[in-house]
Amino acid sequence: MTSIPSTQRKGFRAQLKKLRHLAQPFFLPLEQAEGWQFIGLLISLLFCVGGLVLVVLTGLVSALQLLIPELTEKYFGGVAGTISTIWTSWWGVAFSTLFLLGVAAFFAMRQQLRGRRWLHWLLLGAIVLMLLAVNGINAGIGFIARDLTNALVQKQQEGFYRILIIYACCFVFALPIRSMQFFFTQKLGIIWRDWLSRSLIADFMSNRAYYVLNPNDEQQTDVDNPDQRITDDTKAFTEESLQFTLGIFDAFLTFSLNILILWTISTELTLALFVFASFSTGLLVFAGRKLVKINFDQLRYEADFRYGLVHVRDNAESIAFYAGEEPEQQETVRRLGAVVKNFNLLIIWKVIINTMQKSTNYAGVFFPYILMAGPYFAGEIDYGRFIQASFAFNMVESSLLFVVNRIDELAKFTAGISRLEGFQSKIIQVSQAAPNTSSIAVGRPSIVLNHADLMPPGADQPIVRDLCLSVDGNDKLLVVGPSGCGKTSLLRLISGLWPPSNGMVERPQTGELLFIPQKPYMILGSLREQLCYPTDESRFSDDQLRHVLEAVKLSTLASRYPDLDVKQDWPRILSLGEQQRLAFGRLLLNAPRFVVLDEATSALDVETEDHLYGLLAQRELAVISVGHRPTLKAFHNTVLELNCGDSWQLLPAASYEFGRS
Repeated sequence: MTSIPSTQRKGFRAQLKKLRHLAQPFFLPLEQAEGWQFIGLLISLLFCVGGLVLVVLTGLVSALQLLIPELTEKYFGGVAGTISTIWTSWWGVAFSTLFLLGVAAFFAMRQQLRGRRWLHWLLLGAIVLMLLAVNGINAGIGFIARDLTNALVQKQQEGFYRILIIYACCFVFALPIRSMQFFFTQKLGIIWRDWLSRSLIADFMSNRAYYVLNPNDEQQTDVDNPDQRITDDTKAFTEESLQFTLGIFDAFLTFSLNILILWTISTELTLALFVFASFSTGLLVFAGRKLVKINFDQLRYEADFRYGLVHVRDNAESIAFYAGEEPEQQETVRRLGAVVKNFNLLIIWKVIINTMQKSTNYAGVFFPYILMAGPYFAGEIDYGRFIQASFAFNMVESSLLFVVNRIDELAKFTAGISRLEGFQSKIIQVSQAAPNTSSIAVGRPSIVLNHADLMPPGADQPIVRDLCLSVDGNDKLLVVGPSGCGKTSLLRLISGLWPPSNGMVERPQTGELLFIPQKPYMILGSLREQLCYPTDESRFSDDQLRHVLEAVKLSTLASRYPDLDVKQDWPRILSLGEQQRLAFGRLLLNAPRFVVLDEATSALDVETEDHLYGLLAQRELAVISVGHRPTLKAFHNTVLELNCGDSWQLLPAASYEFGRS
């Protein structure tokens, strides 16, 4: 039996693997670098920046000692002494070695940093440099606070004001550094979000992954709300990843710059802090595991609630015709109830975690007083040293308790990783799936179904069995049958959306076949883009587009919108009949060799329907139509009749009679 600790370790490793799959490609190609190399390069960045700062700081202090030795010794003696100790001991050799190792690591990985990835590392390095500069100023403030306090205690008025000026200068220097740090962090965040979103969109649009993973389609999928995952989850992930990464860097730098100061003042206080931080972190991490699942559910419920409102907006007219406000309100309120119920649970656990965090923070206040009061009363340290020890303790404590103080954000971040990585894995799996060449052949000169069985995804029985037909040249095929017998499903088979469960389907290239559904797809774009979709609109002049609008009896639309680049809410403005005529205009402009019409004239009068089919008859193209009107028979030479119960028959259109038993 697997032990609980082992299960936790596996879960932690799985979460790290998900984080790596999301974060690493922005900095290093996933297929060209292992996880340990990515982490190693992050650590190497710290070595490079730290070494660079140490060299610059050494040069700056040396220059000050040469120019103003007395002032440097009096007010920066602690900093100068620390730097001197570093270079005169084995610490200098260690820092130099680490710097060279960091530079060597980036040199060794230079091939993987191509494709502008070097820019991402450069921005991250600049941010770390600013973090180190601010932490260096904070470390210096510890010494300044010591001297400032001693000057107050000893009533050295002149020295007090000099130190106070130096204290103010520290903030003057820190302010622009903090501002630039914020700018570069935001800049790196938006670059990362743009890169990750483009990557997800590219995979989402590849190999019809958007169709396969559509949660509202007949096919089953465990990916809910893909729109939220690409927008909100991506935004949250990039922002929080940078926040936690830089927070860890900041904590590490804060720890590194203050631990030596604290250790030299009081070994007992340092050891007590380590024990206290270890206990607090372990306790909070254990208690915070529950937050991960609750936050995961909250993200899902929020997305479902928002989608319900979007659904009402997109179907406002239909709901109004049905007077369906009450059931829509009930469904929306139900989704809201799930949000509120889960959030109430989240509140309870947040209160528990917050109480533990506050208890930890309050307990930490007393350690410097308890452990440093004895040496102070014994005269072993002065009051300035006591203040410096408290300052260093607080800085080291904040770095060691980084996870404890952000356990709530970390739980939400972990939940977001699971959602986004799960979505990314799914779309990569679908987008990179090998095409089904065993049952679908693309690029053939005609449409051929050879003993094909049509079975919807997830079903166990075919709705059409052993279908054989061929459409090429100028063939015109009319598909008829009662509702629910599989007419539209047959068009999905012909278009390549559904593979046959048995048999073979041959079809032309995608650009040679155009599908027009009963409710045409209206894109988010201009009238010009609507007409030309999916072809590049630059191929056609304004005169050509207006001529096509007149040909499909939409001349009033051209008069109403003389500027073809105007953008409107076309699904709302145009009636279904106008949308169907616009779709025929697309057909005329795209000029495919094959066209599939799924009741594409159902909203038109018979006269307009005859006119549009007459336009098709004037062109060299094959037509497959689904329809119920007897008037369609005149424009086809063959009828495919589908019957409920998987049977079918091909008949000459001239001898076929609608409504026969």
